Amino acid sequence: MQQTNLIISEMDFVRLMAIQPPPDLRAELERAIVIPDDSMKTNIVTMGSRVRYTEHETGNSREIEIVFPEEAEAAAGKVSVFAPVGAALIGLGVGQEIEWDFPGGSTRRLTVVEVIQPEKQAGH
Repeated sequence: MQQTNLIISEMDFVRLMAIQPPPDLRAELERAIVIPDDSMKTNIVTMGSRVRYTEHETGNSREIEIVFPEEAEAAAGKVSVFAPVGAALIGLGVGQEIEWDFPGGSTRRLTVVEVIQPEKQAGH
């Protein structure tokens, strides 16, 4: 399987690095392709994106929103970028997959199926 190049916006990169991400996520961010915010494609998982993904081992599909740790709310489907699934998905594009280590020693393969970007405010 080909190495996945993560793509992340400058603003997301700066904010995530400033809040001291866990080592696995930090390593992914350090090798990511950082691009200007206005050049981000809408099919890339960014902070605030809703993402639908499948888990190969179980076949389950789930939709979550990737948020900063202080905004996480499991009942509302808001998953912290510091959580294993949030860290695995950030920076991936539709159709890309990644293998990620989860708590308990398991490794899971996730595939991004759909990305829904937050509505842009008028004038921004």
